[in-house]
Amino acid sequence: MIATLVPIANANAKNTDPDWPCMQRKVPQLSLGQVWNGPNLPPAAKDWSKDSAVSALVDEVAARRLPIAEAQKKIKDFAASLPAGQLVPKTAMLVQGMFDHMDAERSHVISGISRYAHKQLKMAAELRKQASDVDALRAKPDADPDEIERRTELLNFATRIFNERAQSLTYVCDVPTIIEQRLYQLSKTVSETLAAKK
Repeated sequence: MIATLVPIANANAKNTDPDWPCMQRKVPQLSLGQVWNGPNLPPAAKDWSKDSAVSALVDEVAARRLPIAEAQKKIKDFAASLPAGQLVPKTAMLVQGMFDHMDAERSHVISGISRYAHKQLKMAAELRKQASDVDALRAKPDADPDEIERRTELLNFATRIFNERAQSLTYVCDVPTIIEQRLYQLSKTVSETLAAKK
C-alpha cells in the first residue's frame, strides 16, 4: 500500500517547497485575477492608500476579527454613499487596496509559517539527540538513576512543547487560505454591488 502512494506523494512534492509543512499547497503570492472577476482596474486604483476613506475601509474589512457579513455590509454602504461619477473609480481603488493589503498579510503569514517550520526541524533534531543521549546513559551499568530520571523528564517536557507547537502549526496552516477566501468574498461583493447599480 505504501509503495503505491509514493509516486503520488512525489508528484505532488514537485509543485511545492520541500520544507513547506502544510497540507495546503504553497502559493507565495496571489494574482488579482484569482479573486477579481470584474472589469480591469485602472492604473489610478493603485493610489488607493492616498484616499483616506478607501484606506480606512480597506483596514476595516481586511481585519479577520470583523465578521464577513459585517465587512460586506460596510462595502455596500460605502458604495451607496458615493456619487454616481465616483462609484467605479472608488470601488476600483477599494478592490486594489483589499488585494494589496490582504495579499501582503497572507505573504507575511506564509513567511512566518516557514520560519516556524524551520524551528520545528531544529527542535526535532535536538530531541532525537537528547533521546539518543538518554538511551546511551541508560545503557551504562554505573549510570546515576537520578540523572537518568532528570534527563528523561527534560526530554518528556521538550517533546510535549514540540508536539504542542506541531498542533499549533496545523491551525496556522489554514490562515493563508482563510485570508484568500475572505479576499475573494469581499471582491465578489464589490462586483455584485457594481452589477446591481447598472
